[in-house]
Amino acid sequence: MVAAPRELRVSSYALEVDGRLRAEFATKDGAKAGGAELKKRFPMLQIRIYDAQTNAREEI
Repeated sequence: MVAAPRELRVSSYALEVDGRLRAEFATKDGAKAGGAELKKRFPMLQIRIYDAQTNAREEI
């Protein structure tokens, strides 16, 4: 069974954890804060911020 991909709003940001979209945020600052907290708790995870408008990813 394969899960359907999550649809993001055009102007939102998401946390990508180990290649999978996990949490959606309305602002980039919110996504950075959430990603930094997650990275502090679990430093071994690969965490990126995904910008739905530009389809760009930023490493944390």
